[in-house]
Amino acid sequence: MVLDWLTFLLVMGLGQFSPGPDMVLLTRTALSEGKSAGLMTALGIACGLVVHGGIAVAGVATLMAESGVLSLVLGSLAAIYLSYLGVSLLRHSLVEKGLEWNAGSACGLGVWGHWRRGFLCNLLNPKVMVFLAGVVTPFLALNEGGWWPWVLWTSIWVEGLILWSFWVLLLQWDWVQSWYNKVAKWVDMMFGLALIAMAVVLLVHVM
Repeated sequence: MVLDWLTFLLVMGLGQFSPGPDMVLLTRTALSEGKSAGLMTALGIACGLVVHGGIAVAGVATLMAESGVLSLVLGSLAAIYLSYLGVSLLRHSLVEKGLEWNAGSACGLGVWGHWRRGFLCNLLNPKVMVFLAGVVTPFLALNEGGWWPWVLWTSIWVEGLILWSFWVLLLQWDWVQSWYNKVAKWVDMMFGLALIAMAVVLLVHVM
């Protein structure tokens, strides 16, 4: 049982740190807007996993993933939202203050605004639902007991919150922040273009 659980954590950890909208948004927010904004974004993403994880553990995710209409709707909403975030980053990368590019302060988001942005970025992404359905299903088949689904569900979002929060803290190191302040304009442009590209790929995938 312990080995099964550790294997599940490993697979989930690899999935959570794979390149995707959540990691792009979280990394840019932590670099540009600081620790508090990054941690609230991480919390928002984790709360999205609470929903996705519950659906996956309940076995509904597999059925939802096979629904063409639902996949199209969620994919379109996600593509629109990612495009909005990407265009916002591109716009903010052109805002100059003094000698430094400060895209973070231009966003004007409050604490809960960062949480909401992370939550929607994760919740609207149908690929999260498909990934969790694929990962959770074989582990549920192990049938360890009535408590096992609860262990899997809790592990999904708790592990995500811990790993993403740790990532945010790593990005607060002085040398990382010093580097970012020198190239903030170009980093924000790169992240903005990456989000727009992910939106296009997602939309093509669900069409």
